[in-house]
Amino acid sequence: MSLSETIKLTRQKALMNQEEFAEALHVSLTSVNRWEVGKSIPNISAMKSIKAFCQKNGYSYELIEKEWLYSRMEAKK
Repeated sequence: MSLSETIKLTRQKALMNQEEFAEALHVSLTSVNRWEVGKSIPNISAMKSIKAFCQKNGYSYELIEKEWLYSRMEAKK
């Protein structure tokens, strides 16, 4: 599963639209949209927000983190 898919799935599990998810993470709607379509990846600050969101709501963060690390490694190639 890709990073974009795991982020989208987490948002959908929370029964949120992109705008609500962006507000919960304190990021822009554009950021969430770009993550979900695979045009960008969250920065470290956004990842901390995603982790806090997952912990607060009982969602798994490990797959998101794994895919994020993989995406960063691929970007450096």
